[in-house]
Amino acid sequence: MHSASVEAFQSKIFDFYEKNGRSFPWRLTTDRYAVMVSEVMLQQTQVERVVPRFIGWMERFPDLHSLASASLREVLELWSGLGYNARGRRLHSAASMIVEHHGAEVPSEPSLLVKLPGIGAYTSRSIPVFADNRDIAAVDTNIRRVLIHDLRLPESITPAGILEVAGEVLPHGRSRDWHNALMDFGALVLTGKKTGIAPLTRQSRFKGSRRWYRGALLRDMLASGELSRQQLEERYLDCPWGIGSLVDALVMESMIEEYGVNRMLRIAGESGDRQ
Repeated sequence: MHSASVEAFQSKIFDFYEKNGRSFPWRLTTDRYAVMVSEVMLQQTQVERVVPRFIGWMERFPDLHSLASASLREVLELWSGLGYNARGRRLHSAASMIVEHHGAEVPSEPSLLVKLPGIGAYTSRSIPVFADNRDIAAVDTNIRRVLIHDLRLPESITPAGILEVAGEVLPHGRSRDWHNALMDFGALVLTGKKTGIAPLTRQSRFKGSRRWYRGALLRDMLASGELSRQQLEERYLDCPWGIGSLVDALVMESMIEEYGVNRMLRIAGESGDRQ
């Protein structure tokens, strides 16, 4: 890519960011744990919804030790409403793994981060970008759209191909600001509606979806403490998949558990001698 065109593109994005950059609480810290929390929360969730949840989370679980030592119930109660509750459980599991295997310090290497529960290819790169200002490229939906539009790339470009382009236009030494700037430009200027560039994946209708029923079931479990399968079947007669299949899935994912001679259901890890 021609150096002059790269410089012009960088100047355009940074000029916009200087005048219009958004302010979020996770942008005010370089603590790797806090950045990890924000990046997991922001997966498939609107930024505005994340802000109060991130603040509340950091007040309740300010470090890895406090999160790792918490019960799954505490984690899910705080996560409830953000959607994709399994992300909260995976974050909880990741904290325990980091305490046990990484000396209670979130790794800075993508190759190590990607091995943690809930940390995918993008998040394994975004954490060191925002926490450590590492000169590596990370491409989310907004960044992908900006690069395709302004660099006239084909929409069919592969994830590996666009990651390579992102690395070529990355201004060394300014990775944190650059990625924030690209995200803001995509969110505020080059929106999906304006550009017509479709994301790689689309979220399905939420209300009445399998994910909606999973969330409702977990909220019931958190509120009730324990329930039987029959009680859940009676509450969710309208579930098109059969609530039993969702219970089975949540048990397999270690979100809830069956216990006692009556095989009651409760949040995984709950203590008590109820039979």
